[in-house]
Amino acid sequence: MGHPANTPPAAEPIGLKVNGSVVRVAAPPATSLLLVLRNDLALNGPKYGCGLGECGACTVLIDGVAARSCVIPVRAAQGREITTLEGLGSRERPGPTQRAFIECQAAQCGYCLNGMIMTVEALLRRDPAPSEQALRSELHHNLCRCGTHVEIMQAALRAVQLRAEAAPRGCEGAGA
Repeated sequence: MGHPANTPPAAEPIGLKVNGSVVRVAAPPATSLLLVLRNDLALNGPKYGCGLGECGACTVLIDGVAARSCVIPVRAAQGREITTLEGLGSRERPGPTQRAFIECQAAQCGYCLNGMIMTVEALLRRDPAPSEQALRSELHHNLCRCGTHVEIMQAALRAVQLRAEAAPRGCEGAGA
């Protein structure tokens, strides 16, 4: 016997890999990944902005690619590597992209910051030395209402520098 047409699907256990840890959550399969991350896993880096995948506040990385978690059903994320802002570093040891945004004071209200950082991080994973134009193009669809665009661009350029400084150098300079 089926469920009445207006009854939501029952929550079912869904396995996710978030920030390197395997977790199981009970949620209806169509629940947005954003709601599961925030409400079930207490990961508050991704923000609810527009709910339509347009503003970028909810950006996470899925298999290293920037994705708008407010429009992705949790079932579509099953078996994939999900990285949130919290997975890039910690308060004590921020990752290079996070550190760049801190150093450049690239926040006013901070609401867009998650999306900006995650978008830059995704680009740097694909291209460790993007041009300023590539950074601008990548950030074009992330909204910031406070007008900190200059500081955000400075932080994005600084993130490129920090990642280059942290990159392994190979054998140059090694003594014989």
